[in-house]
Amino acid sequence: MSSLEPLPLPEGIEESYIDCNDSCGLVFHVISAGQKDKPLILLTHGFPELAYSWRKIMPALAAKGYYVVAPDQRGYGRTTGWDTRPFDEVDLNQFTMTNLVRDLVCLVYALGHKVVHCHIGHDFGAVSSAMAPLMRPDMFKSCVQMSHPHHAPPTPLFDVKASGKPITNPGSTSEAKPDTQAELAKLDPPRKHYKWYNSTSGAANDWETPSQGLHEFLRGYWHLKSADWPGNDPTPLKSWSAAELGKMPNYYIMPKDTSMPETVASMMKGEDETATTRWLSDSDLDVYVKEWQRIGFQGGLNWYRAQTSSSKAQKADMVLFAGRKIEVPCAFISGEQDWGNYQQPGALDGYKESCADFRGSTFIPHAGHWVQQEQAEKVIEAVCKFLDGL
Repeated sequence: MSSLEPLPLPEGIEESYIDCNDSCGLVFHVISAGQKDKPLILLTHGFPELAYSWRKIMPALAAKGYYVVAPDQRGYGRTTGWDTRPFDEVDLNQFTMTNLVRDLVCLVYALGHKVVHCHIGHDFGAVSSAMAPLMRPDMFKSCVQMSHPHHAPPTPLFDVKASGKPITNPGSTSEAKPDTQAELAKLDPPRKHYKWYNSTSGAANDWETPSQGLHEFLRGYWHLKSADWPGNDPTPLKSWSAAELGKMPNYYIMPKDTSMPETVASMMKGEDETATTRWLSDSDLDVYVKEWQRIGFQGGLNWYRAQTSSSKAQKADMVLFAGRKIEVPCAFISGEQDWGNYQQPGALDGYKESCADFRGSTFIPHAGHWVQQEQAEKVIEAVCKFLDGL
C-alpha cells in the first residue's frame, strides 16, 4: 500500500486512511472535503466504481458547509481487511447487509462523528444509503439513493396455519417461487440476469481479463449505461418475470452463453467510444483500470453473491427488518436514461410504502446510470435542494 501513487484528486479533496481494524476489521481508504467539525455527509459508491466517483460533487457540498467523506467500501479500492480468499473459500457473511451497515457505523465513529447529516449513495452505494438509515435512523438522519431505488425488506410467512400434530416435513407447505433464471434461459434467444452471472465462479476472471483490454472494456461498460448510448430509453417493468426483465438491454439481461466483456464488445460495435470522454476522461478512467488491475474484481462481486445466495443465513439477515420503513427524510435522484430506475419492478413507486418521509424523485435529463459524473452540476443542484429542505 505504501507504494501506491496518490489519486489525481481535484483541489480541495484529500485522501487518507482510517484504521477501523478493532471494530470491523477494515482499514478504510477515504477521500474527503470540508472541515471535520461541520455536519457529516457520507457518500457511498457503486460497482464497478470507487470513492473517486464522487470527486465532481464533493467540493461544492463542502463549500455549502459540510464535511464530505467518501470511502472505498468493503471489497473495493484501497480499503483493506476484507476476505480476499478464493471464490470457494471466502466467508460471505462478511458481505451481508447488516455487516455493510456495521462497517459504516464504525467508520463514522472513527471520523469523530456520531451522526450522519445525510447519507448519499449511488448504485450499490444506494443500497448502503438505504440500509443504514433503515437499521440506524438515530444515526443516519437523512438519505438519498441514486440510480438504485430502495425496496422494502422481505417478510416471513404471515399467519401460518397451525398444526395439531408434530410437523415432520418443515417447509414443505411453502409456495415454490418461480425460477426466473430458468425462465430467462427459455427466452428466444436465451438470456441470463447480470446479478446471477456476477455471482458465478468465473465472473471475476472474465472482468479481469477481457479480450478487448480492461480500459476498452470499462469504457464500453460506462458508455452503454450512460445517456450517450441511444439504446437507453427505459420504461417501468410490470413484474419480476422473464418476459418483463427481457425488455432490458443486454448489459442487464445478458445473452445466456456470453461473458460481460463479450456482451459489451458486441454492443459497442459501431459505437463512438469517445463520446463519454467529455465527462470521463481517459486519465480518469485509468484510475479505475489501475485499481481493478491491482486488487481484482472478486471483492466487489461478492456483494452480488450474497444477494443471490440461497443460504438461509443470508435471507435471515434481512428478514430481521421485515415490515420496517426508512423513517428519515429520503429522496431519489437519477438520470432519465437509466434502466437502473426500473430494474427492480415496483421499487420506485414503492417508496410511498417503504419510506415514511419520502421527499420525491428527481430525474436529470441527458444522464444515464453514472449521473453524478455525467451531470455533476445538476446533481449538486438536486442534492442541495434536498439538503436545504431538511
